[in-house]
Amino acid sequence: MRTLMTRPMARQILTFAVVGAVNTAVYYGLYLLFLTRLPYLGAHVLAFALSMVGSFFLNARFTYRTRPTWRKFLLFPLTNATNFLVTTTGVYVIVDVLHAGSRLAPLLASAAAIPVTFVVSRMIMLPKVDTT
Repeated sequence: MRTLMTRPMARQILTFAVVGAVNTAVYYGLYLLFLTRLPYLGAHVLAFALSMVGSFFLNARFTYRTRPTWRKFLLFPLTNATNFLVTTTGVYVIVDVLHAGSRLAPLLASAAAIPVTFVVSRMIMLPKVDTT
């Protein structure tokens, strides 16, 4: 009997989550470093951009085990846009619709965004090959 999730996909999801945690730590470390010389917004943008580049290469190498290409690199920011959209919607629903507290809403919304972001990331990094 086949399971809904194959072992390679389960490994990819776990690795994707680990890369995300590493990426978050790298972003925050860079942010704090850049904050010593730049205004907070400049530090954020630069740290975000650099950590996104790192995330692309880490996901290509470890999560999807695929060769990085310019096409994938240029499409990869869509994963961040997806994450932003899902987490923003999630925070709104948790706080304004469900009337739950706003302190934990971003964490819950971020957890909910992981599967959606994974699917978008996987579509970018492992596009279907047309055999026709």
